Amino acid sequence: MANATRLDRHAMNTPVELYACVCVEEFPAQALLRLRPELRQRPCVVMEGDPSLQQVCSLNQNARSLGMMHGMTQVELDTFAQTAILKRSLKTEAAAKAVLLECAGVFSPRVEEHSQDGMFLCAIDITGTEKLFGAPDILAHDLLSRMRILGFAASVAMSQNFHASVIAAKGLSAGVPGKVIAEGAEKEMLGRLPLTVLDLTAEQIETFSLWGIHTLGALGDLPEKELIARMGQEGKRLRQLARGECSHLFQPIEPPFTLTESMEFDSPVEALDSLLFVANLLLEQIVQRANARALALASISITLTLDGGGMHTRIVHPTLPSNDRRIWLKLLHLDLEADPPQSAVHAIVLTAEPGRTSKMQLGLFSPQLPEPARLDVTLARLHALVGEENVGCPVLDDTHAQEGFHLEAF
Repeated sequence: MANATRLDRHAMNTPVELYACVCVEEFPAQALLRLRPELRQRPCVVMEGDPSLQQVCSLNQNARSLGMMHGMTQVELDTFAQTAILKRSLKTEAAAKAVLLECAGVFSPRVEEHSQDGMFLCAIDITGTEKLFGAPDILAHDLLSRMRILGFAASVAMSQNFHASVIAAKGLSAGVPGKVIAEGAEKEMLGRLPLTVLDLTAEQIETFSLWGIHTLGALGDLPEKELIARMGQEGKRLRQLARGECSHLFQPIEPPFTLTESMEFDSPVEALDSLLFVANLLLEQIVQRANARALALASISITLTLDGGGMHTRIVHPTLPSNDRRIWLKLLHLDLEADPPQSAVHAIVLTAEPGRTSKMQLGLFSPQLPEPARLDVTLARLHALVGEENVGCPVLDDTHAQEGFHLEAF
């Protein structure tokens, strides 16, 4: 029957279903370290809970190699030297999740999220995208490269069965090249994975342990009728998952597209150089995300959370949209130098408005015009020197007064 359905599908030239699942393990740690490149080479752990009862909820590979694990307390961590201890931030994780979903949406508008506590999971319907992005293995390579640029170590698995791609992605190690499961090889591929890749209850784990079932291959080989008699329809579903035969109704989401990056500081920041160092990291991420969608940055607003609960907001709006990170950083530097925050900064938020890149056609013998960004930097320097109200284009007023003019922005 399955072969007949496959022949009918090919006869009608219907695209074969294909799903790619992205898995980011230790998501709380990766979300925090994404904007902290100076800590990536150090052992880092993320703590959560009440201050007196905090435990490790996530850690990076360097910490794991030293013997650290989930559930450790502060006292146990004190035995390890040079360990960076971070506090879990749900706000940072939500922002990182939005970035990952946005990255997945570049390859297909049909994205379904299946994140779990401590792990990011999303499935992408890539049916019929071969002409756009090439073969599945090429698409997987490009997807992993984009994730790496954004600061995430992920694994990607592809299969014609939705659940097979999700389970295989959870069983792969981060950074492993994308795994493409051939049609009909789902059971063989999944059979080597442990039962931990399935979302089992404590009772189900105990039952399978008593039966001596520890892998998906052993679970898939159990007789279906006897398994249903002992565990009901849930046992049938688990067996189908282990064999890569479980069907799924795809439910895509539509995450909003916002170019926003933020960071909360562990201690208040007063020096402008330190603030610009963080702003540079946020700008780099925003520019990468804009380039992925062939957009340019038309304006950037910077919002600083000050000591005492106040807010300091500035908006930089150059003449033309641009993705030159150095120009944007210089404009932010000059703007904050002219109007600095009045107290220490606890958090920073950068929000960019996307625009289209500008194009200009010159004559064959026309002289090269100066870059608009150079004019923006010059104007920003003048603003810092004489004030914004004293820089602009003079416009005559309808009066006979000697100084009958006013300034308007260019």
